[in-house]
Amino acid sequence: MRPTRRQLLATGLGGVVAAGIGLPAAADPSADPSADPSVEGLVRSRIRPPLFRDAWFPITQYGATPEDATAGIAAAISACHRAGGGHVVVPPGVWHTGAINLLSYVDLHLEEGATLRFSTDPAAYLPVVRTRWQSVELYNYSSLIRAEGQTGIGITGKGVLDGAGDNEHWWYWIGSGQYGWHTGLPNQRADWAELERMNNEQIPLEERVFGAGHYLRPSFIQPFRCEGVLIEGVTVKDSPMWTIHPLECRNVTVRGVTVENLGPNGDGCNPESCTDVLIRDCTFATHDDCIAIKSGRDADGRRLGMPSRGIIVEDCTFVSGGAAVAVGSEMSGGVADVFVRRLSAPADPAADEAYLQWLLCVKSTSTRGGYVHTVDVRDVDSRAWMYRPLEITFSYQGGGDQSLFPDVRDIRLDAVRVARAERAYRVVGAQTQHIRSVAISNSRFDEVAAEAVVQYADDVTIRNVWIGQT
Repeated sequence: MRPTRRQLLATGLGGVVAAGIGLPAAADPSADPSADPSVEGLVRSRIRPPLFRDAWFPITQYGATPEDATAGIAAAISACHRAGGGHVVVPPGVWHTGAINLLSYVDLHLEEGATLRFSTDPAAYLPVVRTRWQSVELYNYSSLIRAEGQTGIGITGKGVLDGAGDNEHWWYWIGSGQYGWHTGLPNQRADWAELERMNNEQIPLEERVFGAGHYLRPSFIQPFRCEGVLIEGVTVKDSPMWTIHPLECRNVTVRGVTVENLGPNGDGCNPESCTDVLIRDCTFATHDDCIAIKSGRDADGRRLGMPSRGIIVEDCTFVSGGAAVAVGSEMSGGVADVFVRRLSAPADPAADEAYLQWLLCVKSTSTRGGYVHTVDVRDVDSRAWMYRPLEITFSYQGGGDQSLFPDVRDIRLDAVRVARAERAYRVVGAQTQHIRSVAISNSRFDEVAAEAVVQYADDVTIRNVWIGQT
């Protein structure tokens, strides 16, 4: 019997090893007129993780106990901030806590063997704060770890951040029996419908107050309007919803992080309306997209006009999830200059296949508007089955205005190997809005069940690509 993804997680992720990649001979990159290293280089030059003073503030010195560390952590953060910054230290052990608010120049550092286990009581994440839920603005529960308007913040170390989400806490709010919901339990459906109405009608933000008595799950880590963010080394597991959600931030580094989240909407890392983000050397085992780049949904996204741009993803491993890298579907503020390098989706010997649907999925619909310009993916090895390595679709969700398709152009895949797939690629725009300039080169798809699809797309180039059949 093939193990479930939850069983795979229970065995740990340390045994996943990327295999070598064999591709058609690649052309000289310098001869590719579509490559523009100056843009990627400029983005890299702007990403600089914050540095912290060599000053250490153990939470135990500020009253934290394993049974309730909330006040002690807050006191240590405040003292560290007032002293000019440094490291707030969580020592080995399991420490129970409510919401954590980071301040400028403070690094929350989890020593090896330390676990911060977050409360499952929604009241621990009140009062409500300004945020976005599925990319729509509102006032809602605080994320489990939050910082607003801060400069130079960190979450580092070899410890574990445990959101404690499961079918009895948080996850059932989605309203699905798969996640423990049954008749008589509350769910998010009415709240989400009301929030979508408020978005479509552009109800003022001050009237979009949810939180207590409502059922829109918080994300785990959300720096909001921060500059200089470092999340490094930690394992983050079982978030109520999206796991790492930088929102309206600049200069963000997520490095060496492991995300384990098989809950609903359990995305791994979702930079939204952010500029200059590096996601490097991370491992993802998720239910939903591993990395999803967003910029606001529908009317809110277009009103705010805050794109995500300058996003680099490299040297990451994907054990399970929807897309390794998704753009959208909430991308109404625009997305530009995304550079993806050296990814691995290895086959797990215990499962004999990867649980990954897409390598790159650019997804939108007729209500989004916005744009996606320049997504460049290179050097990828997927050793097992993948649904569609590349998909660009304007029909991710139907309904609503049928005229607000996005402008999608300059999508490139190079040096990609996929062992098995349903289709090598599916690129489908709209009759009234064609996708423009897509290139797939120097790649191979070893076993493919169905033909690739290209429709309503102009200037599609397939060069030095080998597609096998099952």
